[in-house]
Amino acid sequence: MFLETDRLILREFELNDMQAVYNFASDVEVQKYTGDTILTDLNQAKEIIKNVWFSDYKKYGYGRLAVVYKPENKVIGFAGLKYLPELKETDLGFRFLKEYWGRGIASEVSREILKYGFETLKLEKIIGIVMPKNIASFKVLEKVGFNFYKFDSYDDGGEKCNWYKIDKKRYLELYGS
Repeated sequence: MFLETDRLILREFELNDMQAVYNFASDVEVQKYTGDTILTDLNQAKEIIKNVWFSDYKKYGYGRLAVVYKPENKVIGFAGLKYLPELKETDLGFRFLKEYWGRGIASEVSREILKYGFETLKLEKIIGIVMPKNIASFKVLEKVGFNFYKFDSYDDGGEKCNWYKIDKKRYLELYGS
């Protein structure tokens, strides 16, 4: 799987990306609104690549992708779709090193991922689940066409989140085919 924009390459993760994964997943600010554990060693990054991302690629045919910033040929985070079997939904997510925040990268990759999800995977709907204080992320979702549809917890007893969705009809209205 390989997607490309003017500034970015999105590709499946490789084991040799573990340092890059550690760099963003060990940063408290990057992980602040994710609910994920802050990584404390490289082996944890390797395990995420092997046990989560590789597993998703094999099981569902898609998953989170490494985002490579072309001007520096550097993995700066991840973006992509993730199937959530407990919800029977596909979620759009993204996460980047802080020095790349505010550059329009999340919007750029999200548009490309929506295109892939609706046009290649033939999905009917994509959701986004965002913690309420993560204003930057829900602004990205709204900018690329998602609509807020509920405020609810993701798991039993968990913090309530903003839930967004975009369906194929809305995608086609915004972006054509």
